[in-house]
Amino acid sequence: MKIIGLTGGIASGKTTVSAYLRKLGAQVIDADDIARQVVAPGEQAWREIKETFGSEYFLPDENLNRKALGQLIFADEKARAKLNAIVHPQVRKRFQQETEKGAQKGLQAIVWAVPLLLESSMDKIVDEVWLVAVREEEQLERLIKRDLLDRASALARINAQMSLAEKIKRADKIIDANVGKEDMYKQVAALWREATCC
Repeated sequence: MKIIGLTGGIASGKTTVSAYLRKLGAQVIDADDIARQVVAPGEQAWREIKETFGSEYFLPDENLNRKALGQLIFADEKARAKLNAIVHPQVRKRFQQETEKGAQKGLQAIVWAVPLLLESSMDKIVDEVWLVAVREEEQLERLIKRDLLDRASALARINAQMSLAEKIKRADKIIDANVGKEDMYKQVAALWREATCC
């Protein structure tokens, strides 16, 4: 079974591509969904985050205060590294479990949708890296609009990730998200056909 690592910068169009791949019949394991599961109240990563960062990063219902923690980790590289060291191993473990289930079903290919695929070295355990690439100015505008951020906060989030130029160097396939949705879907459909043809 082929494992495809789908990645791209924040607000690049990964969610749109993932949704379309599901329409094409792909099983997509989404890192954001898995990350939410592993930090749910009572989970190991949730306990470690509480011990490391303190209860001020939790809501009264014991759920993680994502906004407060997000502000911290996008401003503090050491805090971001600590959080990643807690969450990434748990996410990887769930990915392996879900992938094994896909293999048992006899799937030809499975998609791992991981925003930090390259940053977390998960690209080393996939067969192909598909990068959703968008111009940086377009990415910035999308992020400001989507997350209601000011320009400085949006730039801090973009700059916290690997540069687009570096990601392009490390990708096997590029999905151009600067084109209209329909043209982007054609690219995705062609890549999926190629991945599952034999």
